[in-house]
Amino acid sequence: MKPQIEIYTDGACSPNPGTGGWGAVLISHAHDHRRELSGSEFDSTNNRMELTAAIHALTALKQPCRVELYTDSMYLKNAFEQGWLENWQRKRWKTKGGKPVANQDLWQALLKLDRQHEVNWRWVKGHAGHPENDRADELA
Repeated sequence: MKPQIEIYTDGACSPNPGTGGWGAVLISHAHDHRRELSGSEFDSTNNRMELTAAIHALTALKQPCRVELYTDSMYLKNAFEQGWLENWQRKRWKTKGGKPVANQDLWQALLKLDRQHEVNWRWVKGHAGHPENDRADELA
């Protein structure tokens, strides 16, 4: 059986675009283990930092896992849950208007990681008193 992991991610950028940061909290209840990750980039956007947090968190897993990934980014969650990624791929990474999809490099990396793990993409309201999401926000 694959290990069960909870991941909480957040990204921030101020100003947007500008210098950005990302944070992630990984929790394995079965092993009573917790890990925190964070980083920053110059010349980024809030959305890029949200995606980057998820990429780093999933990359940190040493084997295929069952993951509950919590994010306050509807952009991230909906891309997986609302079929956006399938549509973008079918349209060769173009939007409805024919423009290139923003952050294609990060979406492609996330797709690869999503296939390695069983990821359930969950939305959590940001800044609403959820301790793990608040911690990811602090790290970002």
